[in-house]
Amino acid sequence: MSAALPRIVVVAGLSGSGKTTAMAALEDQGCYCVENLPAQLIEPIARHSKAAATPIEKLALAIDAREVGSPERVPTVLAALRRAGADISLLFLDCSDQVLLNRYRETRRAHPLSPEGSVAEGIERERKVLAELSELADQRIETSDLSVHQLRAAVAATLADDPRHPQLNLLSFGFRFGLPSAADLVFDVRFLPNPYFEPALRDGSGLDPEVADFVLNNDPARKLLEHLGALLGFLLPLYDEEGKVYLTLAIGCTGGRHRSVATACALAARLERAGCAVSLQHRDAERC
Repeated sequence: MSAALPRIVVVAGLSGSGKTTAMAALEDQGCYCVENLPAQLIEPIARHSKAAATPIEKLALAIDAREVGSPERVPTVLAALRRAGADISLLFLDCSDQVLLNRYRETRRAHPLSPEGSVAEGIERERKVLAELSELADQRIETSDLSVHQLRAAVAATLADDPRHPQLNLLSFGFRFGLPSAADLVFDVRFLPNPYFEPALRDGSGLDPEVADFVLNNDPARKLLEHLGALLGFLLPLYDEEGKVYLTLAIGCTGGRHRSVATACALAARLERAGCAVSLQHRDAERC
């Protein structure tokens, strides 16, 4: 990287997808952060950052869809900085339309690209404006099913100097409530013994030792964990080579309370012992 240019992360994405959280995570990683930046100011700020009173080594720039301008402007600026020797990456945050609609409904805010119209129209318009940036992104994070903590971890991983593997999120869920939209890999564990049909275990969850023992203390469950561990040991380095920073593996049973929870917990423990960075989430454990 040129001595005159900092490490640069450009953050783009749909309004409501988590850009504020992403920028906060980058600031915690030592980045100097500038939000809602017009595209024409990216290059001047990058080129003069080392001339600041305190030289800036890492710079995070958030692009607002209202400031993108002509579709080719941002890619052209990024290409020019790369030719100048900048270590620069484009991080794009995506999110499903339904989750975005729910978030706007909860906050009762107007969409920035449809201040007097419907939120759905604003989302559609913004997707069209950002389509080229989405395609050109060096890193993409789908935030629909991520908690704030998981999103921060995924964003922080984009700055890791020597990442061992992508951040792995294990997500238990119930098929009854639909597939997780952000899942990269989905495994069905409805073939395992079901505690629901055991009166003493029905009201528990896979977090309870006696329920977990009922689910996992058998040959099919032990072999499943062995095979999943081996599969992830094979896949994670390959995803790492492709630049994927966050991988969501979803494990489902009927209701998402017993078998999927127990399996996800056991797999997380196995992977952590092997040195993998793992987060664990139980989407539907409290529904039933």
